[in-house]
Order: sequence, then structure tokens, then C-alpha cells
Amino acid sequence: MVNLAPVPEFPRRLVYLGTPEMAVEPLRCLAAAGFDVPLVVTRVDKRRGRGSELSASPVKAAAVDLGIPVSHSVGDALDVDADLGVVVAFGRLITPDVLERLPMINIHFSLLPRWRGAAPVERALLAGDPITGTCLMQIEEGLDTGPVFDRRQVAIGDDESAASLRDRLVAEGSRQLVECLTAGLRNPEAQAGEPTYAAKISAAELRIDWQRPAADIGRLVRLGGAWTTFRDRRLKIIAASPTDEPLDAGSINGAFIGTGSGSLKLAKVQPEGKAPMDVQAWLNGNRPTAADVLR
Repeated sequence: MVNLAPVPEFPRRLVYLGTPEMAVEPLRCLAAAGFDVPLVVTRVDKRRGRGSELSASPVKAAAVDLGIPVSHSVGDALDVDADLGVVVAFGRLITPDVLERLPMINIHFSLLPRWRGAAPVERALLAGDPITGTCLMQIEEGLDTGPVFDRRQVAIGDDESAASLRDRLVAEGSRQLVECLTAGLRNPEAQAGEPTYAAKISAAELRIDWQRPAADIGRLVRLGGAWTTFRDRRLKIIAASPTDEPLDAGSINGAFIGTGSGSLKLAKVQPEGKAPMDVQAWLNGNRPTAADVLR
């Protein structure tokens, strides 16, 4: 059992740990609110494309813009005399030896203990949850198991995309972080209820099974990246909405595609090797016949 360093009530000197674009806004909000951030820790630069040029993480780019030193080693967080570590979508576990010396908190984008893990936004949307939210929690050795200082609910729109939901959660989580650090971190509550786990969405999961109900497929499309095949070539479904019109699964009737229950009305698609296009342009260019199906 790790002996966690105690979280101070009013921390002012913060190490920030984050990586992707969704972790940029909380960092900028902390800096704008006047918190002292002597160090940002993020992933190492990655090679992009066919060339050898290195690309910094979005958080590193933001830190450089703000004039904050950057490290790629979590251990360096112990060397700047910080009061607290703030973790947002860092992508790496914090080792026990660090947690024993530096307390850390995390903005988690779900209502814990529902959707612990890597993809809470996507899993909440895919499951059809009407509500999700943000939790400001203390990090401990387990995966998203720590006590919660503050939680805020966010309703999920009926037609909302994962990108839109993520943006709203990041905005709410950024406000929550600054407000809670300013007001004081007091009396965290242990998580209660049955946990569920949010595994990363795999490419295989994004392939559409047309035997599924139209509502399920509609939510998959809203994640971004949903795909199928037409005449043995990949076809991404970018925008679509479920309807009650009955059609055989995978069959094509204009913009309507049959599913296991109801049909899906396509709005925008992206054929393999081409740019996204309105579904009518795709239909005009391909002229599907009764023998064609999406698989």
C-alpha cells in the first residue's frame, strides 16, 4: 500500500502533466489564473509522416508558448519544490515512489466510478449514457480509484459527437480545476458504486456491424472514424442519423442503409482515398444497385 503524500488545501506551485490537445486548455487556465507552474511533463517528441522531423505534443507546444520549462521524465516533478502535481490526459501511470513524495490530482472526464480508464468520453457516448461529467480526484496507485474532491454533471446531447462532448467536458473541467484550487481542496469523498471500465476504442470496434440496431450504429458514427465497405473498398461514415424505416441489414435505398432494427440515413461519407463528401454526391458517383450492400 502506497503512503500517499497529503494534498495541501491551498496549493500554489504546480507541476503539470499532460499530453494531447484536450490537456492544453486546463494548463492555459492555470497560468491565466496566476498559479505558479515551474514545470510541465509530457511525452517525448514523436516522428510524424515519412520524414524525420520531430513533433512536440500539444501540451509541450503550449508550455513553450507560455514560457514554462518542459521535461519528459515524471521524476523531474520532484525537483522543482512543487506543492502539487496536476494530471490531465497524461497517458502514463504515475509510479508509487513519486506519489509518496508529491501529491497529485487529476481531472477525469466521467462521473467516477463509471468509466475508469483511457476512453471515458467515448464509452459514455457509445453506451447511450444521458449524463456524464468531470471529477477532480486524488491520484493513487489504482486506475482512477482515488477519492473525489468535486464532481460536475454534463448532459450528453442526443446528436452530440464525441469531439463536441469532449470540448464541453474540457471547458467544464478547466473551470472546475481553477475554482477548486482557489477555494481550497477539502474533504475528498471515496468513490461509491459499481465501477465500469473505459478501454481504448480499437479500430475493429469502429467497423460497423449492420446487424446492430440503427441507434447503436448512430452512436458509433458520432464517435468519429466509423467505417464499412462498399464494393470491397473502405467507406467512412462521417455523419448519419437513425430512422425507423425498415430495410434489410446493409442494403442501400438512396441515403438509407438497413440495420438490424430500423435504418441509418447517411449525410456525409468519405470513400477510400478521397475527401469527405455529401452522401448525394457519393450516390451520384457510384449509383448503387439492388445487388450492392454495405458490409
